Amino acid sequence: MSFKFAHNNLNVLDLDKSIKFYEEALGFKAARKINGSGFTIVFLSDGGRTHHLLELTWLADRKEPYNLGDNEFHLAVTADDFDAAHKKHKDMGCICYENPGMGIYFINDPDGYWIEILPG
Repeated sequence: MSFKFAHNNLNVLDLDKSIKFYEEALGFKAARKINGSGFTIVFLSDGGRTHHLLELTWLADRKEPYNLGDNEFHLAVTADDFDAAHKKHKDMGCICYENPGMGIYFINDPDGYWIEILPG
């Protein structure tokens, strides 16, 4: 028996804003959408570089921000051009933490989720 990653889920307050952010910041595009009663799910793809998807879930009755606790959980992605990625994210104003000693930095999305950017 074996397992492989399929997707990670993040619940978001403004689905359109989140989709726009992930497309602009990371190049992820909507690959599939599910509309249900009181919810919408959109799966974002990295364009086939991996099979892993990011699932964004919007709940119609949710109005308050999600409690992210200490925000110790995060997503991590690699950038094939780390310096260009860093400049892009700095220009976007979404870098929330940098660790030059480790050669990494983090950006945060519109809901406050952190994404670690690693050199590819």
